[in-house]
Amino acid sequence: MSCTGKFKLTTSENFEEFMKALGVGVMTRKLGNKTTPTVTFAEEGGEYNFKTESLVKTTELKFRIGEEFDEVTADGRQVKSKMTMKAPNVMVHEMKGTAGGKDSVCVREFLGDMMKCVCTVEDIVTTRVYDRI
Repeated sequence: MSCTGKFKLTTSENFEEFMKALGVGVMTRKLGNKTTPTVTFAEEGGEYNFKTESLVKTTELKFRIGEEFDEVTADGRQVKSKMTMKAPNVMVHEMKGTAGGKDSVCVREFLGDMMKCVCTVEDIVTTRVYDRI
């Protein structure tokens, strides 16, 4: 099973607390908690494209597995990111905070008709489930 496809958010647990722990402002948290983004993972020649689309914002990342890259997150944080493969269907997204920002990790597990994303900052965990569309 590959880590590619198009998915729509269907359930989200503890996302506001996760955003709050990252230092995301109240208005951005409220908007972020109400959106149901569509995410698309594509891969060509070893380069991945990760696109997140919502009514509020669209972000797009291009990366190679195991190579660090600069990222501006959807909430505007500047981080140093790296994607690694934990298993053929599990992608780990490590985000190292810069300029005093906090580190966080998201583990995306691709399970056929769904993708489960578990993100952690400090001791706060959010679980978001996306259905394949």
